Amino acid sequence: MTDPKNVAIGDAAELVEQLRGLAGADPADVRQVVTEVLAALDRAAGGALREQLPETIRAGLDGANPARH
Repeated sequence: MTDPKNVAIGDAAELVEQLRGLAGADPADVRQVVTEVLAALDRAAGGALREQLPETIRAGLDGANPARH
């Protein structure tokens, strides 16, 4: 049986690698995508995620645009 913690760690590592691949193209775009994803997760969590993030990241969430085109 697969340990759920190991699966989560593997998923996180895969996401990090995907973000690193994107960063080669334009780091500013990657930062924007990550900020929008965190903002969406924070909204889905009813604002609870925001409390767990560093202040510098929280400040970026306030200006996140929910619609990306």
